[in-house]
Amino acid sequence: TPAWVTGNAGAAVGRKAGQRSLHSAPAPAPPTLGNNHPESPEWRCCRPTLRERNALMFNNELGRARWLKPVIPDGARPQVRPGYLSSVFYAMFYGDLAEVKSEIHIPDVEPAAFLILLKYVHSDEIDLEADTVLATLYAAKKYIVPALAKACINFLETSLKAKNTCVLVSQSRLFEEPELTQRCWEAIDAQTEMEAVVFEALLNWAEAECKRQGLPVIPRNKKHVLGRALYLVRIPTMTLEEFANGAAQADILTLEETHAIFLWYRATNKPRLDFPLTKRKGLSPQRCHRFQSSAYGSNQWQYRGRCDSIQFAVDRRVFIVGLSLYGSSSGKAEYSVKIELKRLGMVLAQNLTKFMSDGSSNTFPVWFEHPVQVEQDIFYTASAVLDGSNLSYFGQEGMMEVQCGKVAFQFQCSSDSTNGTGVQGGQIPELIFCA
Repeated sequence: TPAWVTGNAGAAVGRKAGQRSLHSAPAPAPPTLGNNHPESPEWRCCRPTLRERNALMFNNELGRARWLKPVIPDGARPQVRPGYLSSVFYAMFYGDLAEVKSEIHIPDVEPAAFLILLKYVHSDEIDLEADTVLATLYAAKKYIVPALAKACINFLETSLKAKNTCVLVSQSRLFEEPELTQRCWEAIDAQTEMEAVVFEALLNWAEAECKRQGLPVIPRNKKHVLGRALYLVRIPTMTLEEFANGAAQADILTLEETHAIFLWYRATNKPRLDFPLTKRKGLSPQRCHRFQSSAYGSNQWQYRGRCDSIQFAVDRRVFIVGLSLYGSSSGKAEYSVKIELKRLGMVLAQNLTKFMSDGSSNTFPVWFEHPVQVEQDIFYTASAVLDGSNLSYFGQEGMMEVQCGKVAFQFQCSSDSTNGTGVQGGQIPELIFCA
């Protein structure tokens, strides 16, 4: 549904919208300030706040009320003052080529996005949601409202997830936002070591393509629409478990291909495969180790379903991909564990899995299903709930600040921690991240 604009240019002050003549009213002269000096339309890019815009409106033709009416379901018709909204509206109503129509149709802006723009320029309030942010960015770019456009970009940068990154990288190029494009590629790089995720995405695309072509969604047709793209997936770089539980059971590969890949994992004389054998480069995982030593004792560290938790913040954006944990201090042992990453109590990622320890003081990685983008200067909570009968090692001489390459980590105690973990000692010795 198009948004549309109605103006009463040339009408006397106080005349209601809709009474303007369609054939005799000339285009209005550009408004002037109280000292009769014309104001350049470029000021709109330099006055981002409501106070600055209202100050310029005082005793100024720009302050005369006009009507902008986006067509929305409830029929609301907000009255606005378009002359000071942006240089585009300025030209539309006051420029040399000002519109003299009673209705100016805007077919390419979604009504919801148009209302968000109007709300911002009249109240400095920005209400962005995932469903409307791209349309709002388009409106802000079209009408040259840079502060709103910047807010949209910040919203998109902090909302990057595995499921929306490919869409956003194309949109960021369309909107000519190189910093957002770079952030999208970094998010993609953080995902590329997980070839099982790439394979799953390929299957999802094949299913959608079958539906688009009107084909039954069966393995044979999915393989047909994929064509040679199937053989760009680096299946041999998956773990044996990932392959056995995923690609091997997807009915996309032939029995001969499946058999050859299983042999490639275990055989001394490896068969020739039609798939790339080298891992994607991506972003290499790094580890932030927060303890200077480890120890074990007869009465700790024990697990009875209690939570080990620590809060952390970083000085630049990173992707958290997992946690490292201590294992048994008395020999080989298996632990069940639930790990979580939260921000302000909201769970951003979690995983319920198991890991095997070997009785050493080494740390053992546990991974989230997808990397999680972490913003700078905001505290997040990393938690682990372990279940195992064996006592484990624990860290000591903990550090409040740790420098890992170009990333500085800061740690503080978490109120979620009910098993004794804190800054000085306990579990969760390492955060695994990409930067």
